[in-house]
Amino acid sequence: QVHLEESGGGSVQAGDSLRLSCAYSSPSGRNFAGYTVAWFRQAPGKEVEFVAVIGYSGNTKYYADSVQGRFTISKDNAANTAWLEMNSLRVDDTARYYCAASPRFDRRAPLDKYDAFGLGTQVIVSS
Repeated sequence: QVHLEESGGGSVQAGDSLRLSCAYSSPSGRNFAGYTVAWFRQAPGKEVEFVAVIGYSGNTKYYADSVQGRFTISKDNAANTAWLEMNSLRVDDTARYYCAASPRFDRRAPLDKYDAFGLGTQVIVSS
């Protein structure tokens, strides 16, 4: 069993940056290095959308086309933390952002196929 908690959301202007954090904990002692981490988001009235995923050691990363070149996903196994650095934010990036963890690596897996995900953190981008 693992727990994830997102933080770092907020209200910003278009063009600004935000850094989201995903804190991992495991009461059963499972190692964070054995998990891949993904970020998803859900805008009001829309379906959950894949944003980015990172492999176990952090060397493999994939991004949605809509965020490629603007967002960077990273992971520090020693710190039990993953991040999503978001630059050049746009109004259509407004959403609730969720991090998710899985012991499997599947860049196409939807959110409900991940073993755990947090409650999310809200990002609002205004023009």
